[in-house]
Amino acid sequence: MDIARAAAGLFVSRGLRATRAEDIAQAAGIAPRTFYRYFATKEEAVAPLYAAGAQRWAEAVREAPAELSVREALEHAVRHTLTPGAGVSAASWEWVRTLIRLADSSPALGKVWAEVCRDSERVLGEVLRERALGERGPGERVPGGQVSGEPVLGERAPGAQVSGERGPGGQVSGEREVMEARVARGADGADNVAAPVAGAAQRFAAAIASAAVRTAVETWVAGDARASGPEGPAELALRNLGVLEGFPWEGFPQEGFPREGE
Repeated sequence: MDIARAAAGLFVSRGLRATRAEDIAQAAGIAPRTFYRYFATKEEAVAPLYAAGAQRWAEAVREAPAELSVREALEHAVRHTLTPGAGVSAASWEWVRTLIRLADSSPALGKVWAEVCRDSERVLGEVLRERALGERGPGERVPGGQVSGEPVLGERAPGAQVSGERGPGGQVSGEREVMEARVARGADGADNVAAPVAGAAQRFAAAIASAAVRTAVETWVAGDARASGPEGPAELALRNLGVLEGFPWEGFPQEGFPREGE
């Protein structure tokens, strides 16, 4: 994360093209060789910052009060993560604006942003599955002993290294790998790679919700509106979710829709 912050600072102040991986390493106080143990390219260096925001959003949905409907939980998460001062400061939102604008103009950085959004969608699908099954509510323990609200990034999954920890061959796992390990593990701590993490209904709902939030953020990024107010990312995301009035967030009718496992 220190490397990611150094990279973001240079991208914002110098621009992406004028920044080299060696410059990021120097700003982070590490050797270039160490930089390449964490990231293959300079663009990948900001992935942990993108992922941190996406992870806050998914965790806010998970930690929403259990009595809320899925739509209400999504709106709750939007207010707690996209409102300046609630999850991220107004100044940090301006960094977000610059970094996502850069992703729009750089195919390499755009790929990093797209991969983080894809991984976030997978995590959200798992969160919606947990809520549908009642596996986890705020402060509740699930099989495996985790407590709702405990941070996901940094949790050790079976056979996975925690971010910043050296693995076999000298590589160091990053924030996205930890997020993927959490998804693969499942709520009960079992290896879940071979089976769907979430059912078709939860996957589709996660894709719709993720698109509503992502497009809101990207729309705000493309303009000059303040992060707070009617044209800020939170209000835009709530507006997008409002358009989906009547969407079956809780599940789909069985008739004409594939059942779980089909």
